[in-house]
Amino acid sequence: MRDQNKQCGECPDGRVRNKEGRCSMPEITFPSLVLSFNTTALFHMGELAHPESGQKVVDLELAKNAIDTLTILQEKTKGNLENDENELLTRVLYELKMRFVQACRKSG
Repeated sequence: MRDQNKQCGECPDGRVRNKEGRCSMPEITFPSLVLSFNTTALFHMGELAHPESGQKVVDLELAKNAIDTLTILQEKTKGNLENDENELLTRVLYELKMRFVQACRKSG
């Protein structure tokens, strides 16, 4: 655990510097949740390479699952989001759905 709290050098993958200069997990916010599912969907559509292997893998079922999860989130949070949160979710879903259609066409 001490390596994660070093105040010099780079933070390990997935961690950022907090106010005290220590490496910690980034704050969880609604936009970070939406963007996490966006990244997951893009990865499974083969648009992002695996960070370690560099390979792009297409698994449209898993991509659809991430998109469906965001759709449920949109339905369940309707009327309870800030304007910028709602706009982010709406735009991300639109883009993912368009890319998903293109990925389905490519796969036959």
